[in-house]
Amino acid sequence: MKLEADKYYHLYNRSNGKELIFKNNDNYIYFLKKFRHRLEGQLQTIAYCLMPTHFHFLVRVDTQNITSLKKDIGIFLSSYTKAFNNVFNRHGSLFQQHTKAKYVDDKNYLLSLMTYIHQNPIRSNLATDLKEWPFSSYQDYAGYRNGTLINKKHIDKHFSSRQEFIHFSEQSILSIKEKYWIG
Repeated sequence: MKLEADKYYHLYNRSNGKELIFKNNDNYIYFLKKFRHRLEGQLQTIAYCLMPTHFHFLVRVDTQNITSLKKDIGIFLSSYTKAFNNVFNRHGSLFQQHTKAKYVDDKNYLLSLMTYIHQNPIRSNLATDLKEWPFSSYQDYAGYRNGTLINKKHIDKHFSSRQEFIHFSEQSILSIKEKYWIG
């Protein structure tokens, strides 16, 4: 995984064999707490969505110590896997071997990617409305919740109001080709 300081990335990974990585609400919450505990201060979280078999984070790298960051991402996923395995009496790797980090190179891509991340529950038929899925940052941006994991300043400067953000999010799903969705 290639990462550089002061740049934006789409981090994502999926389970081995499409196995569930979140079996209940507590798993989702625990995953986010572990993410925050291990990576806060090294990354700014711009957007996220946790899905039953995979996750997406849009982040900005804040640390110069990329080696430590990569190690901490691995520790985060490994420690979640150990706890998950312990609770569900399972063994072995939960995630695919390498977490992907796709560089986000411009503002338009940043906004499209954020929308893509938030739209995952709709595309997977887990929700019919963006505000229904509690395990994404959409509710925070749309004003339905006031979570503290994300740093909204990077996106808020692109919208004059919450309504403009909501409209953009609802219309964007029509413009993103299905082949670009990571399921």
